[in-house]
Amino acid sequence: MNLGRLAVLLAAGAGALVAQRPPSNFFREPVGRPSTMKDPQLEGIGIEQRLNAALPLDLEFRDENGATVTLRRYFGARPVVIAPVYFECPMLCTQILNGLVSSLKAVTFVSGEDFDVIAVSFDPAEGPELARKKKNTYLTRFGRKGAERGWHFLTGDEANIKTLMDALGFRYKYIPESKQFAHASGVMVATPDGKLSRYLYGVEYEPRHMRLALVEASQGKIGSPVDQFLLFCYHYDPATGKYSAAALNIIRLLGVLTLVALFSFIFLSARRSPAQKTA
Repeated sequence: MNLGRLAVLLAAGAGALVAQRPPSNFFREPVGRPSTMKDPQLEGIGIEQRLNAALPLDLEFRDENGATVTLRRYFGARPVVIAPVYFECPMLCTQILNGLVSSLKAVTFVSGEDFDVIAVSFDPAEGPELARKKKNTYLTRFGRKGAERGWHFLTGDEANIKTLMDALGFRYKYIPESKQFAHASGVMVATPDGKLSRYLYGVEYEPRHMRLALVEASQGKIGSPVDQFLLFCYHYDPATGKYSAAALNIIRLLGVLTLVALFSFIFLSARRSPAQKTA
């Protein structure tokens, strides 16, 4: 197989992918599992969900201005969306970031107040200057005033990058022949205290799923009563990284509404005056 021509390894919307020019072949693998392609260079690439696992918040990275920061700086107050990408990726990472921007533009929450976004490069050769260019590009695309407070583009050394990617369950590999990375496609949502809450697969993220993931990760600190109602009626499916209708909860809700209607009818009937009853 010519790795220089290989474009995408897709795991049911999210599995292992190789980003390169131009896309040619498409392969499907089970979500969240290593690729079973015969080529040994692609073995082990994918996403392994580590829900409720604590992230190593003391790891040091460099922000888009070149300052040394720890992950802890971005946690503590609100949920965080984490996008593992590399900034010179010719195709896939751009699609991931484009999809993330499109999803968050359709969500009414305010970045920097209700949530933060961290795009972390897993290429140790990339530095702050490239991160700054990428941030400017996506802030322009996002188009909301003050969004720079909530969007962060980080680079780091190989050891810290590997530690973070392992904690995320994100498996990738550098392919020398193509001088590019084979990697998975998806983003993660973490709680304010740095625990992995939800995984959203692929390169497009439905705004409804993104909103519910942020509401859940915030532990009810953001969102409306409608969001809480939807969380009761929908449940997160780890296999797909999406929210689907929770049939049992809906049946329970309908049962409660039926009982409320029945008791309301009995109560109103009991309060009718004798004249009304005679009539």
